[in-house]
Amino acid sequence: MAIPHDAKEHLPHALLHKPVRDLASGTEGILMAVVHEDVGTEGALWVELAYIRPVRGGRETTTAVANIVAVQ
Repeated sequence: MAIPHDAKEHLPHALLHKPVRDLASGTEGILMAVVHEDVGTEGALWVELAYIRPVRGGRETTTAVANIVAVQ
């Protein structure tokens, strides 16, 4: 069976469900998921996105996986 063009694949990551900081925005929260996702609007552009939930709850934000670091 073919995989749909907009399929998302969840990836393992050492910091899943742990406190992280997004270096690009300074946002801190819990890493909820790392997803290999097609973000292209005029053709395929696959990236690995990190989904970060704020510590006090609220809407998750996304950033490139390379932008996340552990919070001590």
